[in-house]
Amino acid sequence: MTTPSTPPAPQAPYQQAAPQQAYQQPQGFYTSPIPVRPATLGDAIASEWTKIRSVRSTMWTLGVMTALLLVIGVLAALAVSASDSDMSGTPVLSLGFFGVLLGTICVITLGVMTIASEYGTGMIRTTLTACPSRGRVLGAKALVFFLLSFVLTTVMTSLVALIQTSVLDAASPTGEEWTRATVGVGLYVATLGLLALAVGALIRHSAGAITIMIGLVLLPLVLAIFMFSDSLRTLQEKLLEYSIPNQLSIFYDNSVTSSGGPSGWDPLWIMLGVTAVAMGGAYLAMSRRDV
Repeated sequence: MTTPSTPPAPQAPYQQAAPQQAYQQPQGFYTSPIPVRPATLGDAIASEWTKIRSVRSTMWTLGVMTALLLVIGVLAALAVSASDSDMSGTPVLSLGFFGVLLGTICVITLGVMTIASEYGTGMIRTTLTACPSRGRVLGAKALVFFLLSFVLTTVMTSLVALIQTSVLDAASPTGEEWTRATVGVGLYVATLGLLALAVGALIRHSAGAITIMIGLVLLPLVLAIFMFSDSLRTLQEKLLEYSIPNQLSIFYDNSVTSSGGPSGWDPLWIMLGVTAVAMGGAYLAMSRRDV
């Protein structure tokens, strides 16, 4: 005898699932005490100052520049003093010109490496991730580099000038001569280094940018020396007058200026104008190109 099968239990009506509860952070989860906020110009300046003083290339470059300014300036003063040369009519501070001219190569190299080395290593991606504003990054690099170059150049030229005036028995420089040979030279050299930084941002290659800047410093003077034709006399004079070595020498001895050429503080205004155009181009290049 078969037992009747038990009818299946009625299915429960469909019930809507209960809404999920909002996610709650588990107990003991770490919360950073550092507030999250957008990077400011002050943060960018602090970052660039940390980078420029923590790499060995900066120490080597500035160390070589300091040695060139000090050693060449002191040796020139000792050589003139030992030879009993007549310094009448020649500013005593002009002996510092040779050390500064060689030191500009170091400033140019550091200016290029301040930004071009980051493109070479890929570090620029990290920099722009932390501070997406490319104008702010470029401005912070320019400000830190300019102040560092200006302060170091001014201090070293002042020290060399003090040594030269104490070693040589010559007429004491006037206040204007002191200002031009220290502060003026510091401003000019730092602005030249800022131009190198802008070229580095445009080229984004350290060796190429350094080569371009060295050519800018030396090529006009070299071309002018080998222009023997009378038809090129005017061009030769302009190349000589506006070459960077000649403009730098004006800060030491304004009497070398020929008629129509730059004089006084004109070399600084010329360099500032050229650097401003180059920095504008560097900003546009950084804003429109990918890293």
